[in-house]
Amino acid sequence: MRLIDSHCHLDDKQFDGDREAVVERARAAGVETLLAIGTGDGPPDLECAVRLAEQYPFFYATIGVHPHEARKASAETFDRMRALAKHEKVLAIGEIGLDYHYDFSPRETQREVFAAQLELAAEARLPIVIHTREAWEDTLAAIRAAGRLPVQGIMHCFTGGREQARQALDLGFLLAFGGVVTFPKAEELREAARFTPADRLLVETDCPYLAPVPHRGKRNEPAYMVETAKRLAAVLGEDAETVAETTTRNFETLFAARLKP
Repeated sequence: MRLIDSHCHLDDKQFDGDREAVVERARAAGVETLLAIGTGDGPPDLECAVRLAEQYPFFYATIGVHPHEARKASAETFDRMRALAKHEKVLAIGEIGLDYHYDFSPRETQREVFAAQLELAAEARLPIVIHTREAWEDTLAAIRAAGRLPVQGIMHCFTGGREQARQALDLGFLLAFGGVVTFPKAEELREAARFTPADRLLVETDCPYLAPVPHRGKRNEPAYMVETAKRLAAVLGEDAETVAETTTRNFETLFAARLKP
């Protein structure tokens, strides 16, 4: 099975003791490419994912300010992002968006920083990776208000239902399904997966968070994505190899401009 983890946080401190072993297990499980998400602990460090992408040839990176850290953003933050957006292994701006669950940053600040990053992504002609939690309508409104959308994007860790899937798909997004699709009570999410066209599907871990069944409650890691792919395949009435091939092709198509052969 050939898989791509479209969203992982392997810079997280939870991997400090065994990061190399985690990467080796991922590769052994068939995870050939990983997209490291470059939000980390927020500004001023915007390069946590870039460092991984420079260390491993099969890693790529995003850059961005997570809504939790929006209060830390400054004019210098956006200047540095513009420079990093030219890095050959930076594939997207993300994860960016709005999070009204924790409100670690004031909502108005979140909206301002999100809008600025949407504009930056459009300038750089890079896709976006969206984080949205308890802020769906405001997130979509901000994307629509941006006027000129970036080059497609990903709804990371999609957990909505069929109607939210339709809204995201209408805006041109791909939907990334993670470990939540394996949870027993996530039938609404599984219905959204059935509704999603095959060419808009991605898989991810969001590790170290949201480990799939049977690893739920443990630290998540990319090797566990095999379980997510198998469950998604069962939901879609496909075999796991087909889902792996489809989601890998979708990732490679979305990021074709910068992926190395």
